[in-house]
Amino acid sequence: MTIHATHWQFTVTDYARMREAGILTEDDRVELIDGEVYHMSPIGPLHVAIVNRLNSMCIQSLGTTAIVSVQNPIQLTDYTEPQPDIALLHPRIDFYADALPGPDDILLLIEVADSSLEYDRDIKLPRYAATGIAEVWIIDIESHQVTQYLQPYQTVRVYGVDDTIQSSSLPILTMAVANILL
Repeated sequence: MTIHATHWQFTVTDYARMREAGILTEDDRVELIDGEVYHMSPIGPLHVAIVNRLNSMCIQSLGTTAIVSVQNPIQLTDYTEPQPDIALLHPRIDFYADALPGPDDILLLIEVADSSLEYDRDIKLPRYAATGIAEVWIIDIESHQVTQYLQPYQTVRVYGVDDTIQSSSLPILTMAVANILL
């Protein structure tokens, strides 16, 4: 007799129900990717500092041009709900109270990678590309670099600590890489 293992894919709705039922809590560092619940690595003090600095720099540069969403979920598909470190969103009066932001709402995503570089680049980035997100930055803390991916992600630019990066989606957003990396 042959036993076939079945693989269950959770939907975004299933994932929300797991939170409502207390199976997953706010303290659980998890993301839903292609129907699977992924455990995310712990956030260290340097990661926190860079995200806080990016948040401040984005708010100062953008004002009301975009909503700065920090480590909040976005819904890419019915099976994928990641939590990028920074999501710059089209402004909406309801601030996305009615539904999570989707690909059409996103101007720029920023991921801060200390121990998560492979996960951010190899797991999350292809999902961002597949849904048409125009621009993603991955900040590699260890290499002191920021990589800018422009849709369809065939355009890749790498910036070092002596460089300044400008958003293609939000040209008023310009940052010295040295200021991002502290």
